[in-house]
Amino acid sequence: MKLHGYFRSSASYRVRIALNLKGLSADHLPHHLRKGEQRDPAYLAINPQGLVPTLQDDRAIITQSLAIIEWLEETHPEPPLLPSDPLRRAHVRAFAMALACDTHPVQNLKVLARLRQLSLPEEQVTGWAAWANREGLAACEALVADESGPFCFGAAPTMADLCLVPQLANARRFGVDVASFPRLLKAEAAAKNLKAFVDAAPERQADAE
Repeated sequence: MKLHGYFRSSASYRVRIALNLKGLSADHLPHHLRKGEQRDPAYLAINPQGLVPTLQDDRAIITQSLAIIEWLEETHPEPPLLPSDPLRRAHVRAFAMALACDTHPVQNLKVLARLRQLSLPEEQVTGWAAWANREGLAACEALVADESGPFCFGAAPTMADLCLVPQLANARRFGVDVASFPRLLKAEAAAKNLKAFVDAAPERQADAE
């Protein structure tokens, strides 16, 4: 398999964790987002959105991090990243989507670049990103408030944790006081005790700056 990504990309980070948890190896092909390498015609031929990650194997090209993770779950079911109970699966997916679909996209590089193009002061641009992170993480804190853990939804990591750990890293980069989210920090601490999460961290990637 080949994983097109970028060391600091939250979406790529999620997929790296999933691959590690599943015990799968992939050749990592970096595309430097700040240099615009994701807009190279050769890459656009693979992923017309010009986004990372993209997973390639002998059978398919798959874009979008959650779609990749779902495909990995279906083709390599052990260890599971979704609970067996349908309602619990829905709860895990809802948590993951709250971050991957409603939080991360409105504070990512593409959106912030557009805000800068509109001549917003840098303080307002970073303030926007911090606000988006606080809003999303506050909702997720409430979603798992009654979960005993230690992970977001039980004794083992799920898709929810794969989305949470990268998003907390983003929040810190934008100066968010994550101490306001003790339940999420409990899940993050449990995750960071696992080699799969540690090895997937941005600073551990070959293209890290």
